[in-house]
Amino acid sequence: MSKRDKLLNQMRNNPKGDWKIDTLKSIADYYGIEYSDNGSSHVVFRSPIGEHLTVPARKPIKPIYITLFIDFIESTKETDI
Repeated sequence: MSKRDKLLNQMRNNPKGDWKIDTLKSIADYYGIEYSDNGSSHVVFRSPIGEHLTVPARKPIKPIYITLFIDFIESTKETDI
């Protein structure tokens, strides 16, 4: 299990944790998901099939966005199979 997979499991088990946008970016890089923040208050993650997820870059990230991010990553992993 890779470091990113462990982080994803930690997020799944504790979405209320003090998660930072840099952690989400790192996981996105690992799974080949592009993102853009353009210096704004939100980061837009885009999957290779065109789906997108917008996450506010405030700290800490609200648990609902962590849950949505996990689902987004899982759906992207399923399409790569």
